[in-house]
Amino acid sequence: MSFSIIETHIVDYDGGMTDTRVQPTGAEALAGDMSFLLARASALSNAAGNAALAPVGLKVRSYSVLELAAGEVRISQREIADFLRLDPSQVVALVDDLQVAGMVVREPDARDRRANVVVATPLGQQTLVQARRAVRDAELSSHAQLTSAERATLAVLLQKAAFPA
Repeated sequence: MSFSIIETHIVDYDGGMTDTRVQPTGAEALAGDMSFLLARASALSNAAGNAALAPVGLKVRSYSVLELAAGEVRISQREIADFLRLDPSQVVALVDDLQVAGMVVREPDARDRRANVVVATPLGQQTLVQARRAVRDAELSSHAQLTSAERATLAVLLQKAAFPA
């Protein structure tokens, strides 16, 4: 299936097509829909990331939790859920799996004794080194059609979209 509509019609993201005589439908309409494009790019990126992380026993979501647990700030399960935009029950399951694998531990949160913080273990730290390399390689492979400048621009734009001021 060709998506030449991207090349032949410029989308006005404030409202509609700049060429009002053309009203694309189906795949052509989706090719100009930013929400669809972001979702599709995310799905492709997640699939590549999951494949790259499989040898170290992680997936994109568990890698994300481990990365947050290895940070300098001691982060609670609730904060992980908020940051990753996941339901807290999903984070509990991810942390449980990482804990069973020996990559993280739960410790009491000094700020709130009712809560736990998630902390990477030495095994988790070692795994994270390998996982970061795998994720970087998958990213470069998945986005090989982009120049390094385009990847940098895309990263800045996605940061603005993901973390609005």
